[in-house]
Amino acid sequence: MTERFSLKDHLFNKKSVTYFADLFYMRDHSFPKEKFVKKILKDFPDLELKERIVRIRQELEKVLSSDYQEALATILQALPPELDPTKTDDDFGEFILAPLGNFIAINGCIPEHLTLSLNALRECTKRFSVEHDIRYFINAFPKETFDFLQKGAQSKNYHVRRLSSEGLRPTLPWSMNIDLDYKIPIEILDQLFSDRTRYVTRSVANHMNDISKIDPNLVIAKLSQWQQSGTQDSKEMEFIMNHSLRTLIKKGNKDALELLGYPPQPKIVIKNFDLKSQIVMIGENLEFSCDIVSLVSQKLMIDYAVHHKLASGKTNPKVFKTKKGSFEKGEIITIHKKQPFRIMTTKKLYPGIHRMELQINGVRYSLGSFNLVEAS
Repeated sequence: MTERFSLKDHLFNKKSVTYFADLFYMRDHSFPKEKFVKKILKDFPDLELKERIVRIRQELEKVLSSDYQEALATILQALPPELDPTKTDDDFGEFILAPLGNFIAINGCIPEHLTLSLNALRECTKRFSVEHDIRYFINAFPKETFDFLQKGAQSKNYHVRRLSSEGLRPTLPWSMNIDLDYKIPIEILDQLFSDRTRYVTRSVANHMNDISKIDPNLVIAKLSQWQQSGTQDSKEMEFIMNHSLRTLIKKGNKDALELLGYPPQPKIVIKNFDLKSQIVMIGENLEFSCDIVSLVSQKLMIDYAVHHKLASGKTNPKVFKTKKGSFEKGEIITIHKKQPFRIMTTKKLYPGIHRMELQINGVRYSLGSFNLVEAS
């Protein structure tokens, strides 16, 4: 039997904690490396990923100086070399360094240490991102921290530039909320969208996708403005637009799709729809196929939606991607999918009638329904 992958054990384990302790021990042999590692590993089995970060930070607080400035000086001296500045993406650094940013956020987010702490976070983010930790400072010192991030957007180091977008995202995963109007960071994104580093532009696009859930019109207007400016490479601008609009595209937002060149009224014919079974057991697949004929040369975004039954008896559509691209007049696009209805811990499936639709350029086309039943 294959052992289930554990992200927390992959990132936080004896090897990584020993590496973390060695960073301090190599600079000061009085650092109690073995005791430090042993105490932390003892508690790991009962802790989830974020809890392990906190646990390492707590143990670090016990062994470093109680004077914050002295402790911070030790942390900065222990930092590994900066990440390779010649890379442009997928250079995340070591996750085990996350407790350092957490140490600064918990202990240094006070007026007398503000400048010192922000500068320390800037150094840390060159080794591992501190977007979660900067949010403590955004909430406590919004003006000072925003000014710091605005300046960081012009840094020569692309990790620092990325922090200026990532830390200000309205809904950053795994992070605390920030008390900042979502419109304020737009002036920083105006600087960063033309960045030549994918690590930065992906953050900008994720940031815009967050905003799209609040204010779709602002995102569409801003992306149009950026595109017309011509200051970003056309292929990279296409990536930014597609990634920024992915939530709106799934929702079938016609303005978003039209901005990407998908006509709001596609000229198509749907033929040969075949639903393999009107009854699908939980744990099995729903198999279906159809042909879509493009009546003119046009761009098509072809998705399909399954209207899942909820506990209340209502239904909720979940959209799945199939094909997208430019199609010639008369071209036939064949769709053949097997949609699994697996039992998952994250989503409960309810038996009953489920509807299906194609969604093409945001327009819904009914494909009928099927009955999802409990396995016998």
